[in-house]
Amino acid sequence: MNPPKNTPMMSQYLSIKGQHPDALLFYRMGDFYEMFFEDAERAAGILDITLTSRNKNVDSPIPMCGVPHKAAQGYIARLLDAGLKVAVCDQVEDPATAKGLVRREVVRVITPGMIVENEFLEEKTNNFILAVARNADAFGLSSLDLSTGAFRTTETDRFEKLINESLRVAPSEIILPESLQTNAGFSLFLEAMRMVTFCTTLLLIARYMELYLARSRMSRTTR
Repeated sequence: MNPPKNTPMMSQYLSIKGQHPDALLFYRMGDFYEMFFEDAERAAGILDITLTSRNKNVDSPIPMCGVPHKAAQGYIARLLDAGLKVAVCDQVEDPATAKGLVRREVVRVITPGMIVENEFLEEKTNNFILAVARNADAFGLSSLDLSTGAFRTTETDRFEKLINESLRVAPSEIILPESLQTNAGFSLFLEAMRMVTFCTTLLLIARYMELYLARSRMSRTTR
């Protein structure tokens, strides 16, 4: 993010965005939530809204897009469905009485597995968040649906059972310790979960099984 010259508003935006680099930032400006830079480019395609730019007369205009704040929940729901995290940044003082730049703060961070509002959820489908931990050769799994209170926990020492149980839960979000996030041997699990999150067709699940079996055969031949 390197705009030609930062205005006070853009400096404020960049400061807040820096605190939430992994989330799409909904930045409140009057009656709209605006997004800038990579957030705007990413959101415009998912939400099918117009991508425009700020400071069009400069050499490097800033990409931007926006949605009405009164309709924001519907747009946020679509971003959550795409597996994204959204940080909602609101004006926390009255613009009419503010001296200078209106103060803004992130008032909520919404992730796919941490929602309880009915308008964000499918009526007849659980919305699980899944946590996975490893201790030596054993895996522990816990799943929670915040909207209903449903809670499940289990453990296994077999990698294929770990994947099968995770596929059965079909979580909206997965929490992993850093040791597993960077574990090369755990990449197959993450690959399988990405398939479920973004493409839930039986064809792609079958593709995952093909990958798993192929990698298992390779592992046996190299022993």
